[in-house]
Parts: sequence; C-alpha cells; structure tokens
Amino acid sequence: MSGFFLQFNPVIQAFIATLFTWSVTAAGAALVFLTRAVNRKVMDSMLGFAAGVMIAASFWSLLTPGIKMAEQLGQIPWLTAVIGFMAGGVFMRLTDRFLPHLHPGLGVEKSEGIKTPWQRSTLLVLAITLHNIPEGLAVGVAFGAVAAGLPSATIGGAIALAIGIGIQNFPEGTAVSLPLRREGMSKGKSFFMGQASGIVEPVAGVIGALFVLKMQSILPYALCFAAGAMIFVVVEELIPESQKNYENIDLVTMATMIGFAVMMILDVALG
Repeated sequence: MSGFFLQFNPVIQAFIATLFTWSVTAAGAALVFLTRAVNRKVMDSMLGFAAGVMIAASFWSLLTPGIKMAEQLGQIPWLTAVIGFMAGGVFMRLTDRFLPHLHPGLGVEKSEGIKTPWQRSTLLVLAITLHNIPEGLAVGVAFGAVAAGLPSATIGGAIALAIGIGIQNFPEGTAVSLPLRREGMSKGKSFFMGQASGIVEPVAGVIGALFVLKMQSILPYALCFAAGAMIFVVVEELIPESQKNYENIDLVTMATMIGFAVMMILDVALG
C-alpha cells in the first residue's frame, strides 16, 4: 500500500487518503437504504469506538511524532506540544461557538453557534462537518510531514492514521442520515446529506499538506494542533453522546478501549 502512495506528491497522497475517509462516511450514511434506525446499544458502541480511535490517533500519530520532530528541529519539545495542542482546542472552541450547527437527537431550538433560519438538516450536516475538519487536517499534515524527511514521520504512519479516521467516520455518516430519514426525508436525500458532511475532509487534507510543505518549521506545531482539535471533538461530543444512556456505559467504555487498541495496532504495525 505504501508503494502506491509513494508514486504521488504529498498533496495528492493527502487527497487520495481523505477521499477514502470521506467514502467511509458515505458508507455509514448508506445504511439509510437498509434501515430507518440502528439499535441504540450498537450506535453508542460505534461512537465509543470512534472516540477510542481518535484518542489513540491523537497520541500515536500526531503528538508523539510532533514532539520528536520538535526535538530534531532544536525546539523545546514540551513547549511546542503544549502550544500546538492548546491552539487546536481553542480553534475548535471558537468554531463551535460561531458556526451554526445542531447535534443529533436535539430539537432545532437547541442549535449552537450564530442563530440562523437554516433547516434542521443543514444544521445536522454542519455539526458532523465540524468534527471532520480536524480529521482532514490531521491526515493532510501527516502526509506533509513525510515529505519533510524527518525520521519520526513515515508513510506507513500516515496511512495508518487515514485508515483509523476512515473507520471511525462510519458512525458519523449514520448519525446524520438515519435521523433525517426518521423525520420523513427521502432515502436518497438523507444519504446525500449524510455523505456531504465528509466532503470537507479532502479539502482540509489538501490544505493541511500544502500548509506544512510551505512552512516546514511549524510542522511539529501543526501535528500537535491537529491532536488538540481531535481531542476537543472527542471530549465535547463523541464521549457525551455515546454515554447518554447510563445502561450502556460499560459497553461503550469497552468499545472505546477496543477503538484505542485498534488504532494503536495500526499505527505501531504500519508506522
């Protein structure tokens, strides 16, 4: 697989990888053609699994190589990590504060961000799109890091990150399309809205790769920034959403640990 990617420049690599992550979002949204609802335990477990994947990816694929790169570039590793990580969280908080969006399961009166007359379906898509921005950036930065030639960045690690993010995108597509279908929207339109939430990932991936290629000195900050943004999404949305039903907490916790373990295996084995 790494041989396939190596024939392209880093921007194209990031684009191909994020097309994959978007396609898994579309696959999750396609469940709308098979059913109108997914068992709550299954959905909570899927969200918990996604949270575990993102936590592991933040550490193994982003923070760790970012810290190593900071050392190789003569920076103060812990300071670089803290600045980048917190900047990612602040960026997501500001985006969350101002971008109109609505989390699944809530009425339109509970939408967040700047108040608009937009329809519920649009607000739902924007909520998942908000999650996908840091994921696309993370993949783009990872492939851009490989081009920098630093030992801590490998093509296998970047591929592992793309696979992990792709896996956890599945429930995100489902979380948009099925609620819309239950509200009476057609299967085709529900699927379209669900997959549309992932379109931002190829855009963010290309931007991330281009950014670090032009300014390689900030690469460690960029990796830690992506990690902070992803952790914000996990703590602010995925974990609370997956544990709304108290009866499922133990199951969700194990699913989160399994997701972490799967991403850890991918990164260590491929990276």
